[in-house]
Amino acid sequence: MGRSLRLLLVEDHVDSAELLAELLQTHGHVVKVATSATDALALASQEQFDVLVSDVGLPDASGYELMAQIRQRYPMKGIAVTGSTRASDVERGKEAGFSMHLIKPVSIRKLEAALEQVAG
Repeated sequence: MGRSLRLLLVEDHVDSAELLAELLQTHGHVVKVATSATDALALASQEQFDVLVSDVGLPDASGYELMAQIRQRYPMKGIAVTGSTRASDVERGKEAGFSMHLIKPVSIRKLEAALEQVAG
C-alpha cells in the first residue's frame, strides 16, 4: 500500500486482534485495537481514523450497529470481517455503511488490497 492509514481494529478475540494489529503495523499502518463496540466508540471519539476494520460478532453490539453509529458521527470508511458468506449479511453490511465484506480467515494480502480499495 502506498500510504499509511490510521486504522481502528475491532476484534473481541484478543490473540487475533494482536496478531492482525502487528501485521498491519508491519505494513506501515497506525493501528488502535478495541475489543468491543463500546471501546471502539470511545477510541473514535478521541482520535481520527481513516478506516474501521471490524468483526461483525462483538460482545456488546454487532459490527453492523457499530458501523452505523460510526457513520453518523465520523467520516470513516469501514471493512467488515466475518465468518458468514451469506448474501444477506453482505447486504446488511452495506446498509450499515461498510464498504467491503471480508470472510475469515483474512490474509494480510486480502486485507491490504481491501484497505487500498476503500481508502484509495
